[in-house]
Amino acid sequence: MASNIPVLMVEGQSLAAAWEKSLLELYTKGCDIKTEYDKPSDPPSKDSTMIIVVKEPLSEPMIHRDFPGGLEDLQEYVLEVLEGIKDHCVRNAADPTDARWEYTYHQRLFTYTIPGVEKIYDQIEIIAEKLAKVPHTRRAQAITWKVWEDNTCYDPACLQSIWCRLLAGENGVWSLNTNVRFRSNDAYKAAFMNMFALTQLQVKIANRISELSGFKVELGRYMHQADSYHLYGSYFEEFQNRFLRAIESRTFEQRTYRYEDVREIMQEAIPGIREKAANMCR
Repeated sequence: MASNIPVLMVEGQSLAAAWEKSLLELYTKGCDIKTEYDKPSDPPSKDSTMIIVVKEPLSEPMIHRDFPGGLEDLQEYVLEVLEGIKDHCVRNAADPTDARWEYTYHQRLFTYTIPGVEKIYDQIEIIAEKLAKVPHTRRAQAITWKVWEDNTCYDPACLQSIWCRLLAGENGVWSLNTNVRFRSNDAYKAAFMNMFALTQLQVKIANRISELSGFKVELGRYMHQADSYHLYGSYFEEFQNRFLRAIESRTFEQRTYRYEDVREIMQEAIPGIREKAANMCR
């Protein structure tokens, strides 16, 4: 009898609620499987194919306190994805001695290049232009995978695609529905920051469509799919002592932040983040 990797699905009104539910679902229903990064003493990871639906991506409380990192780290990652503050850390693929990063998501989404082709593709602008022209198009997507690089490089992109479509609502307001697909997603150490930054990208796309079209665009649901949504065995003790213990001992309000309450703190950190990023990989 075949063994199947489970396909799990959770829904949450807010980003924080949906991410929390996804971890609990993965921990209780995921399968046990080894990874390429395990040490001999590590237990197998918990894994699944996961679909996470955030019904209202900007609803509060938006930020979960128990993602591994702080508010400044979260702001730094948003700037990395939306503004490309670390794009200079990407290696020259033609230079085998260049040991810098394989990619950034900003570089792949906003400045996608193809060997031998002079044109640089801003895929986010292309999405906005397509939807401003034809709101119901099914062709508004961006990809990251470079088949000529990512099949053989050490650290290929985890995010694979972003797909967007508009749905008409009341009073001439459109809703931007967004699907995001990861081939591999570290559920505990990375997924929340990924989801937070990508919902901020969803805001950016909605605003750009409004600029181009003249009609109002609000955020619809955000869907996050990971082919491998995993919790590494090496994290189990930390996950149990930190995340699960917080579930047992704190209310949901105590486990989360309202983004509106911490937005100013995060924004005040931006100049220092920019300076730090500018000095990386030098």
